Amino acid sequence: MEYAIQLVTAFTGSVGFSLLFNVRRGKLLLAGLGGVLAWGVYLLSGLWLEWDVPRFFLASLVLTLYAEIMARLRKTPATVFLVSASIPLIPGGSLYTTMRYAVESRWAEFSAQGTDTLLLAAAIAGGMMCMMAILHAVYKILVATEHIIRE
Repeated sequence: MEYAIQLVTAFTGSVGFSLLFNVRRGKLLLAGLGGVLAWGVYLLSGLWLEWDVPRFFLASLVLTLYAEIMARLRKTPATVFLVSASIPLIPGGSLYTTMRYAVESRWAEFSAQGTDTLLLAAAIAGGMMCMMAILHAVYKILVATEHIIRE
């Protein structure tokens, strides 16, 4: 039941931010489903991976693939889906804890938590960049192959 609540919350958060970004009605559901997919991959990968950083990286990879596919199918920029659906992955709790340690002058805990927060953010960004690079390379290969076939 806990996972179902988390997935519903991921959907609601993604749709809520989509509304803030003025995403059109026909794309709201897809943005929300992207958030559910990202958080679902994060939860599912917890069965095999204990550390959060690779789980966030994997969820970010899948989310970026989803956003790029939806962008092609719906003839919309990928950022419409990528930004809205990545909201559940933002490490807000970790950032809050980091700042609380700083305010309380607990510098050892601040350093450890801050490092973890930065690693989570880097995993999200790294997953997006890696998948975009892979998709760009695949696209270049497909275009080059199509050009060779036509000649």
